[in-house]
Amino acid sequence: MLSKSKILLIYTGGTIGMKKDFETGALRAFNFSKLLQRIPELKQLDCDIETISFEKPIDSSNMNPEKWAKIATIIEDNYAIFDGFVVLHGSDTMSYSASALSFMLENLAKPVIFTGSQLPIGDLRTDAKENLITAIQIASLREKGKPVISEVCLYFEYKLYRGNRTTKINAEHFNAFTSPNYPDLVESGVHLKLNSELFWALSSNLQFKVHKNLDNNVAIIKMFPGINEVVLAAILSIPNLKGIILETYGAGNAPTEDWFINLLKEAINKGLHIINVTQCSAGSVNMGQYETSTALKEIGVISGKDITTEAAITKLMHLLGQETSGSEFKNAFETSLRGEMA
Repeated sequence: MLSKSKILLIYTGGTIGMKKDFETGALRAFNFSKLLQRIPELKQLDCDIETISFEKPIDSSNMNPEKWAKIATIIEDNYAIFDGFVVLHGSDTMSYSASALSFMLENLAKPVIFTGSQLPIGDLRTDAKENLITAIQIASLREKGKPVISEVCLYFEYKLYRGNRTTKINAEHFNAFTSPNYPDLVESGVHLKLNSELFWALSSNLQFKVHKNLDNNVAIIKMFPGINEVVLAAILSIPNLKGIILETYGAGNAPTEDWFINLLKEAINKGLHIINVTQCSAGSVNMGQYETSTALKEIGVISGKDITTEAAITKLMHLLGQETSGSEFKNAFETSLRGEMA
């Protein structure tokens, strides 16, 4: 008889771990060691659950590469002991964190599932219980003694997504996330519907590695009609800047004015990595499809294909942190490392 799956619940902060103080009305974090008392339904799951919490839980607006390294370290230190990990996290930057961890955790053979909620766990109408219970249930799934999921995912409002394919689209509704360019991996209804053909396939017997070096000397520039030479030149001349995510129009289009192309070309020649991603919520960059993107391709701008901005900026930090050389960088970025792009 197989032993129960062991799941480690990692609380970083966020609405899901809050409860309302009935005297003051303020939200405060509750003691996660008493989680089973708070949600007795968890006892019905066929797994053993242990919890660990950031000493000082944070609002996800304060998430940063140092905190990502802290989450990665917790997983690394407990990797041999547990069969799966569920990370409780504020929803605002959850897609960034799920993307970052997907790159940091190489050859992952166990599930790491991010989840959270729009309402506190003690609220009468909370979405926290369903999100938490199902995330843990999915993390505990095994087949022939091995985890069914072996990637970083995000679970919210009845759907499990590949983490580095997600973006937050709604601050009001329970269905806060979408995966615009990749289908959901699991759908929760009366039964769990597993779209197994979409799961990340891990080559067997590869050693699990954790990469904690992230270089955040990066920036995101969103194109808009009227962007001017002075503003762009100022951004490109920021000291120590190493990479830029350029959010362009449509299929990767941008102005063709000489000053614009020349500024980018000069920056690239000085070693700056410029990644072209579309600011459309869905779709892909296809440089050269239109005249307005042909010049970008010719000067060496890197194609982000159908990657999200969240995955693009964290992948950029990761590759810079690995000190990927200039000659290898373009190929590395345009290659799917963890299923983040087509």
